[in-house]
Amino acid sequence: MQRTLLKSKLHRVRVTASELEYEGSCAIDEILLEAADIREYERIEIYNVNNGERFATYAIRGQRGSGMISVNGAAARKAAVGDILIIATYSQYSEMELTQFKPTLVYVDERNRIKRIGNQIASQAA
Repeated sequence: MQRTLLKSKLHRVRVTASELEYEGSCAIDEILLEAADIREYERIEIYNVNNGERFATYAIRGQRGSGMISVNGAAARKAAVGDILIIATYSQYSEMELTQFKPTLVYVDERNRIKRIGNQIASQAA
């Protein structure tokens, strides 16, 4: 059996650009791509904390060290500069692979600089 689980996420990144006329995708600072193990052209799910929009696109490389998160093309209608996003990737794992499974969770500051990288989300209290 295969299960689909969270592979990685960029937690609470801020949109730095929204380019309606740019070829569709989401440009992400290359440092953040590497930290979250997101490959260029990989499908990403984007969750906009500000307006509740949830949509899929693909990642492209943004300038290294820029902190760039640019939502482009039609997706630009779903996120404005300054919005806070969660960008997630998922993968399928066999039961055997799950024994070693740990997601990559990248947390950033207000300028999209990495604060910490983890692999576990604390249990939610009632």
